[in-house]
Amino acid sequence: MQALGVIPARYASTRFPGKMLVPILGKPLILWTYQGAAESLLLDHIIIATDDQRIAEVAEHNGADVIMTSPACRNGSERVAEVAKKLHLFDIIVNIQGDEPLITGNIIDKIVEDLIANPQAAISTAYTTINSKYKARNSNSVKVITDIDDFALYFTRAVVPYQRNGIVSPKKHIGIYGYRWEHLVRLSRLKPTPLEQEENLEQLRALEYGMKIHCVEIPEAKNLISVDVPDDIKKVEKILKKKK
Repeated sequence: MQALGVIPARYASTRFPGKMLVPILGKPLILWTYQGAAESLLLDHIIIATDDQRIAEVAEHNGADVIMTSPACRNGSERVAEVAKKLHLFDIIVNIQGDEPLITGNIIDKIVEDLIANPQAAISTAYTTINSKYKARNSNSVKVITDIDDFALYFTRAVVPYQRNGIVSPKKHIGIYGYRWEHLVRLSRLKPTPLEQEENLEQLRALEYGMKIHCVEIPEAKNLISVDVPDDIKKVEKILKKKK
């Protein structure tokens, strides 16, 4: 099966405009994400999808392939779907968030492997176990409830499950997705759903339309830091310095 990695990257971030080009240890954020994705052994190709010429020029200057996408795309998933519609030869499309400078090829490969291993799944995604009550209560930390075979039952910002006996630990959802090509294209054409809009979680649209999402535990994904605000840059640089 042919697998494509797509890194959606927009300039006009609401909380941190221009963050894709902000330097981290002297290198633009988007290039850290691209470098991590390039470590994957299972991706046949990687594309940076953007609507901004500044991001495109930096990416291309550093050897990355770029596809310009519509500025009308409301989120990264729509940007990834736009690329997928242009490239029919790939069976699996992996949505790699552009603001994940600590992403590794191993995490991406586990998503691809999980989708291949579960043919009934339309989408594969990741989770880690939450061991902190603070993180469990944090509405920015999305939780996933799964069935006995790790298929998603629901995603939510609320604290779930209710900790009566403390037997089941909450699962933190990690926002990396592997799609089967046909399901990604179908999903992009479906209207937003009530639960999706209430929780502000795109993946609920897939569940509400009956698509099966398989979740794989990837403990190392616990170390990922999404760059949402300027202060996150310092956190990432601290980790990268330790790695060096």
